[in-house]
Amino acid sequence: MTICAAIQMASGPQVNANLLEAEKLIAEAAKAGAKLVALPENFAIMGMNEYDKVAVREKDGEGPIQDFLSSLAKKYGVWVIGGTLPMIATADNKVRASCLVYDDQGQRLARYDKVHLFDVSVPDSTEEYRESDSVEAGSKPVVIDSPFGRIGIAVCYDLRFPEFFRPMARKGLDILVIPSAFTAKTGAAHWEVLLRARAIENLCYVIAPNQGGFHVNGRQTYGHSMIVDPWGVVLDCYKTGPGFVSADIDKARLEKTRTAFPALEHRRIFCE
Repeated sequence: MTICAAIQMASGPQVNANLLEAEKLIAEAAKAGAKLVALPENFAIMGMNEYDKVAVREKDGEGPIQDFLSSLAKKYGVWVIGGTLPMIATADNKVRASCLVYDDQGQRLARYDKVHLFDVSVPDSTEEYRESDSVEAGSKPVVIDSPFGRIGIAVCYDLRFPEFFRPMARKGLDILVIPSAFTAKTGAAHWEVLLRARAIENLCYVIAPNQGGFHVNGRQTYGHSMIVDPWGVVLDCYKTGPGFVSADIDKARLEKTRTAFPALEHRRIFCE
């Protein structure tokens, strides 16, 4: 068994302040025995407007936020899944929302760019979001090998598209990590049920670090970062404010569940 952790933050517009908070929480999770630590979406910056992040976007492979993730992974001897950070996009006024994965030696092993962008008007609310105004979408899912099992990465709004995860399952997905910044309203309605559904239908662990609290820019995020097992049981949940959840990722339990309940082997593919 391996202890994994999901960090919860209430990030603001100052990158340095957010990185200090992230390090504090990673250090606490590592002290508690975590060997894999995942940060939430937008952990490094939640600006006063959607374009603040463009000013701090980084080139692939260089920049203070990437250096921070690499150095902390090595310093604390943990795998770090870096939520999302703003990376250079094709357009000058946009970023890629990139999730980077580092091993416990500080080596970068993977990059996933958020595919589904949050362009919605929240029902029964005045909230409107147009993420595509400042973010350029990625195009490919990512699944990588790790000592803890096969890890798939998704980000926030990706969670609502079950077909996005089926190719991951076919690649042997064991652990799904979903850094997020769910709004308070949509989170209260759907966050837990969606996380548990993805765990149940793919018979995998789900590690879900979320933003959680009131932000300087006026937003409120839902929190309730959690870890869910392959049977849909919530193993740990942290409701609001900065903190973390942790739980054992048990490969033996995963295999036992899949053997006893082989739904993944029973899939039939239908074309429209």
